[in-house]
Amino acid sequence: MGSANTEGDSNGIKDRLLDAGALFVLESKGTWIHAGFHLTTSIVAPALLSLPFSFASLGWVAGVICLTIGAVVTFYSYNLLSLVLEHLELQGNRQMRFRDVSYHVMGPMWAKFLVGPIQFIVCYGSVIGCTLLGGQTLKFIYIIYHPDGEMKLYEFIVCFGGLMLILAQMPSFHSLRHINLVSFVLCLAYSTCAVIGCIETGYSEEDSEKDYSLVGSTKSKLFAALNSFSIIATTFGNGIIPEIQATLAPPVSGKMFKALSICYAVVVSTFSSVAISGYWAFGNKADGTIFNNFVPSEGPLFLPKWFLLMANMFVLLQGSAVGMVYLQPAFEVLERKSADVRQGRFSLRNLIPRLILRTLAVAIAILLAAMLPFFGDVNAVIGAFGFLPLDFVLPMVCYNLTFRPSKRGIIFWINAIIAVAFSIMTVLGSVAAIRQIFLDAKNYKLFANI
Repeated sequence: MGSANTEGDSNGIKDRLLDAGALFVLESKGTWIHAGFHLTTSIVAPALLSLPFSFASLGWVAGVICLTIGAVVTFYSYNLLSLVLEHLELQGNRQMRFRDVSYHVMGPMWAKFLVGPIQFIVCYGSVIGCTLLGGQTLKFIYIIYHPDGEMKLYEFIVCFGGLMLILAQMPSFHSLRHINLVSFVLCLAYSTCAVIGCIETGYSEEDSEKDYSLVGSTKSKLFAALNSFSIIATTFGNGIIPEIQATLAPPVSGKMFKALSICYAVVVSTFSSVAISGYWAFGNKADGTIFNNFVPSEGPLFLPKWFLLMANMFVLLQGSAVGMVYLQPAFEVLERKSADVRQGRFSLRNLIPRLILRTLAVAIAILLAAMLPFFGDVNAVIGAFGFLPLDFVLPMVCYNLTFRPSKRGIIFWINAIIAVAFSIMTVLGSVAAIRQIFLDAKNYKLFANI
């Protein structure tokens, strides 16, 4: 029996040594500060600019409560998952991917048929969403200076995709640390611009009337509230905590908590300031992206052109970094299947397949973003169905299965209640998002210029 276990352990070590995805893409060389940059880029993304729109369907009280719940629960959840990963490493069984953790803790069926597919869909959906957002941001800048311009949205998406194609050739997650440092600064910059713009506009005479009432029938208010809660929850979404922790140089004990603390200092300051100032300035007229409110359909711009250009350039550049972070799980899968660890990372044997496969992965995302400019609605479903279970449910389940806290203790029941509550919210949020797709379906058109 002992020799069988020894043989199994040696095979596991051999598998890890031949795992090109882990060695080449998820190379473990980073510090906790680097992990903080990765975490901040993956969470504090341009999606936070939609938070005032979420408040418009919730109101002040429910909006602030939902925002607070999202921050507290995700910080708690990510810390729990980090503790599970640390515990496994101390046992000599470090896990590098979300599906590996679920395989070890929950079993192979969960990893193969639930966690793995959901994570891939969420991450690749985020990449498509970032590509679409990049194109929309470029078009926003273009329209400011050329209101009657003839360029179409899909042309801007292709232009932004060119930047993504270049950045996609960065060899590893760890190699993004400097890009994500810049991203860290950029998210603070455009959030500050949004807050300044909202305060300036809110005090101006042009937009003095503010209505904070919830509009629509009881049914529409309910679905709008569910959809808004899903938007807030998925704005806090991550889905790649194990992959980010995998970039840390061993030992990892205590490092992720410090990284999360840095990240959430930025999360709380940016999310709350943008949500509150945007809703205060525009009330229930807050648009899906708050910068759209600064460019009314009629009348002059509320802010100078140079200010809007600067703020949107910050969004544009940070969006490319966010897309790169969420491409890493896909690159890890491609590298694990195609690369040979017995040859150098930059050998022709590994370089050519990497160049081809990564270019193809990004090119498909660009094509889908250009074809489906209504992908935001689809992403709402992906977020509700993906981010909610990955970030609000599975970490609680993994912690309880790993550490087996007493059922008489408060930790077990806190985790169980959160897992059950957000499992219900996953279903309700998915239903609300699917309903919105049906309502908007009449406006869907391939390669539409919206």
